[in-house]
Amino acid sequence: MTSVDVRTETEAEDSGPSGYAAARLRLLHEESRSGPPRRSALSGLTDDWLAGLFQAGSESVPRGVALVAVGGYGRGELSPRSDLDLLLLHDGNADAADVAALADRLWYPVWDLGLALDHSVRTPSQARKTAGEDLKVHLGLLDARHIAGDLGLTAGLRTAVLADWRNQAPKRLPELRELCEERAVRHGELGHLLEPDLKEARGGLRDATALRAVAASWLADAPREGLADARRRLLDVRDALHLATGRATDRLALQEQDQVAAALGLLDADTLLRQVYESARVVSYASDVTWREVGRVLRARSVRPRLRAMLGGRGAVAERSPLAEGVVEHDGEVVLARTARPERDPVLPLRAAAAAAQAGLPLSLHAVRRLAASVRPLPTPWPAEAREQLVTLLGAGRPTVEVWEALEAEGLITRLLPDWERVRCRPQRNAVHTWTVDRHLVETAVRAAELTRRVGRPDLLLVAALLHDIGKGWPGDHSAAGEIIARDVAARVGFDAGDVAVVACLVRHHLLLVETATRRDLDDPATVQRVAEAVGSVGTLELLHALTEADALATGPAAWSAWRAALVADLVKRVAAVLSGGEPGDASAEGAAPTAEQERLAIEAFRTGGPVLALRTRAEGVAGPAESPKAPEPLGVELLIAVPEQPGVLSAVAGVLATHRLAVRTAELREVALPSGVEGAGGGSVLLLDWRVAAEYGSLPQAARLRADLVRALDGTLDIEGRLRERDAAYPRRRGTVAPPPRVTVASAASRLATVIEVRSQDAPGLLHRIGRALEAAGVTVRSAHVSTLGANAVDAFYVTGADGGPLPGERAAEVARGVEGALRELAGKQ
Repeated sequence: MTSVDVRTETEAEDSGPSGYAAARLRLLHEESRSGPPRRSALSGLTDDWLAGLFQAGSESVPRGVALVAVGGYGRGELSPRSDLDLLLLHDGNADAADVAALADRLWYPVWDLGLALDHSVRTPSQARKTAGEDLKVHLGLLDARHIAGDLGLTAGLRTAVLADWRNQAPKRLPELRELCEERAVRHGELGHLLEPDLKEARGGLRDATALRAVAASWLADAPREGLADARRRLLDVRDALHLATGRATDRLALQEQDQVAAALGLLDADTLLRQVYESARVVSYASDVTWREVGRVLRARSVRPRLRAMLGGRGAVAERSPLAEGVVEHDGEVVLARTARPERDPVLPLRAAAAAAQAGLPLSLHAVRRLAASVRPLPTPWPAEAREQLVTLLGAGRPTVEVWEALEAEGLITRLLPDWERVRCRPQRNAVHTWTVDRHLVETAVRAAELTRRVGRPDLLLVAALLHDIGKGWPGDHSAAGEIIARDVAARVGFDAGDVAVVACLVRHHLLLVETATRRDLDDPATVQRVAEAVGSVGTLELLHALTEADALATGPAAWSAWRAALVADLVKRVAAVLSGGEPGDASAEGAAPTAEQERLAIEAFRTGGPVLALRTRAEGVAGPAESPKAPEPLGVELLIAVPEQPGVLSAVAGVLATHRLAVRTAELREVALPSGVEGAGGGSVLLLDWRVAAEYGSLPQAARLRADLVRALDGTLDIEGRLRERDAAYPRRRGTVAPPPRVTVASAASRLATVIEVRSQDAPGLLHRIGRALEAAGVTVRSAHVSTLGANAVDAFYVTGADGGPLPGERAAEVARGVEGALRELAGKQ
């Protein structure tokens, strides 16, 4: 609670009976009382205060009136900043003026204390009518609780509202389910978000309340195990969040997480998020199971009377269709066959899961719980059937996710794969990542399932996809830690020594291709040779290529594009040539050849002595969810620029783009040798820039304007720095959190021909221009550049040489890196 809040409530100490404000403040700051006891005590304290307001001047309290708490307050669960949801109920016989005066006597003291109030004044019939028209009102009335006045009036309303709810359940429950699904689309999944909404996101407090409403309908009930504890933990987190912020907020923002964790006695923010995720998954799984049960009940109720009569008054008997040994489909779910014996069949959980995923059906709650309770552990190593069923489950695509979550909810995953516990519900504090570590691994397997036709060993691809980030549960380099774990898991699952080595290699190097392709000069033989030595064989390279794509697609929209796909494919082609017996230069020579358009621009730039450019708008397809068609990805425009070789090209081009409010998505700079037939070329070269840019807002500038400004920038008559200062002053950037400082390093042994300077920084307008200026100030020449933007992070590599055209000496290279980092820190300090 903020100091403003404390002062407001202290000053208001005598504004209500019994010093409610002061008592409330003391209660909220009692360290010995928190969680359910505090919520209950706060509700009781508020009840007493409101009852006192209701009874004040008892001779003026009209007959046939009651004060009723509804919603969360009705459940007796007041968080520190919760709204007070109140209904002033009257029988319609009281004088309207008296009822209005009573309402004023109740509402104004609440407002005077600065408490949020949701209030209404209705008769029982009006309340029922409003509930019939508004589902949210009906849900709130299900928790109606008497505070003061005519108890019989409140009891009558409760009875009527519950009866209406049960009678209208076939209509109301589908509406409620639709509301829950709409919220999930708007707010995402609480079990995965870095800044989750504890109330509105899927698996949050709204869904827990919806499960109570389903239970009140008597049509279905949620799985009770763990649900009450999960709901309590989410409420405890919300209480701590309210006290930390002093606001009625449900969003657990990053800047509040450490304080909330400390208030709850947790180790750190990651521990807090993991607890939130675990609770949310309990609620989400209970919701999935409950809504399936509701659907079955409503379908059964919709059977026509004539059909029931034909069956002699009995409902239709659902068929049991066999899916696998000991596994059948029954009424839209996968259940165990009557002859199944889990205690004698340790492969049954995997067989049932694989069958369910392949059929696109959910696993029955009863079946999963029976398996968890009675199945024996698998031997080590696993029998061949168990390994095959695991691969089948992983290869089922999108249905794998729901089946995997069902196994995980009952603890079967960690029994099959003990190392899973360290990544379960583990947050990833990286804006590029959409999922927690464990869900990302499953999503990668889902994506890999789409690529199994491209590889000779799809089983190794799918298992490597499931394990590639398993090392994130351990300190240090997760790829190195993951290699050790993957080797152990693959051996335990039953792969032979050769296959174990391949899986371990894939996990160890799952970032190698994309990092090399986007940050290294592929025309440098050392680059290709280094990848070839790490991979070792064409078959492993083929698997690593597919894993790279699956991993990126499962990470988030910023991690993969047609451009990255093309770069990785080019690298794979070059490495494959080396592994097939060639030399690093064999594939590079072919890959380095300019296109016809690039060659045309280079020749024109050489002949005119000035820059030549081409803007080409293009939307490229990216992979979306398996169930949806490919959608265009707005990658902006491709900008090709050819410039006669001269100093300052990189900073000039980047500066001109920044002044025109063009954001650089990707960038490549390299030298292109002119064809021998070009008159006067004499073996000369032209700098070619192939960039992807997008307008920050508005439309793209005309190519002629860009070229005119570029000419001025190159001859020094365009004040780029001045224009950028004017732009920053007119449109300052606002950032809610402080970004980590930039980091510039020298990549040792990355190239024999140049020194590689790696830059990692928060993206900002003009960033590439500032980097170019810093490199120019250091007196080095940029031979090639490889620039990419991932979310808000810039990850760039610059191949630079000294005056002699060779790599920089060690200390000189470090000095250049320090200079660039200093320039970027200065830029960050100005924003």
